[in-house]
Amino acid sequence: MKHPLTKVILAGILSLLFLQNGFGQNTKLANIKGKIIESQSKAPLAYAAIRILKNSDSTLVTGGISDEKGQFSLEAPYGDYYAMVEFLGYQPIKIPSFSLSPGKNTLDLGTINLSASAQNLQEVVVQAEKSSMELSLDKKIFNVGKDLANAGGTASDILSNIPSVSVDGEGNVKLRGSDNVRILIDGKPSGLVSFKGGSGLQQLQGSMVDKVEVITNPSARYEAEGQAGIINIVLKKDRRQGFNGSFDLITGNPDNFGAGANVNYRKDKVNFFLNYALAYRLQPGRSEQYQEVYDGATTRILEQTNMGRIRSANNSINGGLDYYFDDKNIFTASYLWRRIDARRITDVRYKDYINTLSNLYSTTDRQQDETEDEPNSEYAFSYKRNFEKKGHELLIDARYLDYWEHSDQTFTQQSVFADGIINKVASRTQKSLNDETEKQWLFSADYVQPLGKEGKYELGLRSSFRDMSNDFFVTEEDSTGLFQPLDSLNNNFLYDENINAAYAIIGNKINRFSYQFGLRAENTDIKTTLEQTNESNPRNYTNLFPSAHFTYKLAHENSLQISYSRRVRRPRYNDLSPFMTFSDNRNFSSGNPDLNPEYTDAYELGHVKFFDKGSFASSLYYRYTTDKIDRIRRVNSEGFAATRPENLVDEHSFGAEFTSSFTLTKWWKLDFNVNFFRAITDGSNIQADYQSDTYAWFTRQTSRFSLAKKTDIQVRASYEAPRKTPQGEVKSLFFTDLSVSRDLFKGQGKLILNVLDVFNSRRFRSITRGENFFTESNGQMRLRQINLTLNYRLNQAQQVTRRRIGGEEE
Repeated sequence: MKHPLTKVILAGILSLLFLQNGFGQNTKLANIKGKIIESQSKAPLAYAAIRILKNSDSTLVTGGISDEKGQFSLEAPYGDYYAMVEFLGYQPIKIPSFSLSPGKNTLDLGTINLSASAQNLQEVVVQAEKSSMELSLDKKIFNVGKDLANAGGTASDILSNIPSVSVDGEGNVKLRGSDNVRILIDGKPSGLVSFKGGSGLQQLQGSMVDKVEVITNPSARYEAEGQAGIINIVLKKDRRQGFNGSFDLITGNPDNFGAGANVNYRKDKVNFFLNYALAYRLQPGRSEQYQEVYDGATTRILEQTNMGRIRSANNSINGGLDYYFDDKNIFTASYLWRRIDARRITDVRYKDYINTLSNLYSTTDRQQDETEDEPNSEYAFSYKRNFEKKGHELLIDARYLDYWEHSDQTFTQQSVFADGIINKVASRTQKSLNDETEKQWLFSADYVQPLGKEGKYELGLRSSFRDMSNDFFVTEEDSTGLFQPLDSLNNNFLYDENINAAYAIIGNKINRFSYQFGLRAENTDIKTTLEQTNESNPRNYTNLFPSAHFTYKLAHENSLQISYSRRVRRPRYNDLSPFMTFSDNRNFSSGNPDLNPEYTDAYELGHVKFFDKGSFASSLYYRYTTDKIDRIRRVNSEGFAATRPENLVDEHSFGAEFTSSFTLTKWWKLDFNVNFFRAITDGSNIQADYQSDTYAWFTRQTSRFSLAKKTDIQVRASYEAPRKTPQGEVKSLFFTDLSVSRDLFKGQGKLILNVLDVFNSRRFRSITRGENFFTESNGQMRLRQINLTLNYRLNQAQQVTRRRIGGEEE
């Protein structure tokens, strides 16, 4: 496709002209601003709701939410109004009558103090609601507690319910169709996603998660890792005075038994917080594979079936304290500990044929029996200083991650020919010991200085020092019953990574136009070593990552943003480790120590419209990636396959995304997300025909019905269209989730029943082709899951709420 970027920019200009003409006619607008804080701690309240209503008839004119610093800025036509300020669990405040006129076109409401409320107001059914989805131009925020389908699940289950995000059968996370996404927990890297990527989130209990932030085009403030953007998982934490908390009990089928507690105690200057989760799960899975391998006049055919089950016990605890020296100085210390003990049994059957399925050659049964222990600790310390001038602040953060995983596996394999004679060559017993460790230090400092009336500049430093190892040792039983090492499968892979970064950002606002420019510099020093074979591969490179964001506020609660950022995907640990997976004797997977990083230039045009009953966001995006990393499958003449990541030439990716949250009636709320994209991938450096040009789309729709007697029903349907890959295609996928909840204990509790994958249709299907083979796979790594969750809140306001807006219930 010629000049793809030109077409994207042209589309953006046309959209800008259309919106300017459509919404820019009314220029008689005044600005209303202020800051919302908690009355006792003086801490800013993010995402508090502000509504501007007419004095004459209480008609809603405009509204919005406060930012992370508690600040808000709204525009309204000239007239006489009053304002309502509300936040979950706090007494709402009414700002009395005020006027906006040509002589008074800027109104500063100053600092608004909200006080905690232990009871619900009688005039309102319950307290003000925090929407399940909040939209801003630079990120989307999803308050996961509002989503009934998340009850009883894991963090991985939560992400599978987030618009723009998809999770495959092995737990790998994709954002807008790309698996190059940076996953953070509380804004920082976590040991959970170091070795296993997104699949490690299957070990984090969902009850510990407060919200998920999706940032598709990050500024220079964020590390440059992650081509598609950043997913930040925020754990629960409260800072209100007194004691409050929430508790969960979970049961499910297949086995899913768990308990969780999120408690907080605040007295004067000290705030204690503690999250604990315990879970015991059985996760069954199944898959099939059909493969043909062509060798001259002979075709080898393989029919493979896998039946697996994982039993795991997970313990997680996250505790710490905030100490308020005064209202401008806060010190936080926390400790996060997790331990996972798992037993995995996988039964694999291989049926080999020659030329036709009527000519059986042999049948082989292989069993993997694995025990796995994973203790994980994280220590964090931070200090925040708020200076006298609003927006002037300093944040210093230090943390240490200590991760270890021990795996002990036994493989037994028995093979017989079609006539019943034992195939001694293919029958064997093997053992594999594997120890993986990670130790990482992280240091960061961020400084923000206001510039003039609306502007600011930011400076920051970040250093990361990480040492990882993978010590693997495989033995095989010989004819005497002794286990002998397999030299090619014994080694210790060492990974040493040091990344130092500095960034600067400057931004300002001129009337309705805002701009922000950023530049981030990162020096990367990586060394991989195979100890036994004395192979070393050092890398050292420095890169600049610019970013730019431009925002224009249109009339009638519309905003438009154009942004650019340069991103990198450094090969992850599993991308580099040459250790071959050993559970499947026909399908091996490994990393590639010679892999290079891939670089992406990302452009995005976004639009957000807020209105009385909801919001609508749309975006056009384009990404150009060089040295694109993709996994390539190769099959030898015997039918044994090896898959590892390779650098391709490049990829052009175009897309359009639409996200909406809308309250159709007081009893029906609708969320909708659809993403259309085109990806042109060039892998001709691997093989001439390793190229693809695919059009695809995926959509997710959630309907929530509030019925009588405090009962809610939620239905979600998800669909992913088929798409091409350089080696074949991924087929379509469809699944539906159903949830029902009922309020208990006078609104302090909730009973939630959810059925994930109602029709057992969440099967991942693909076709892979090569010069000498054809492979078709069909897998369902998580079968239909039914969970029943009892939630109880202590001294917390009701989470599922209705409120009065302009005299009518929402």
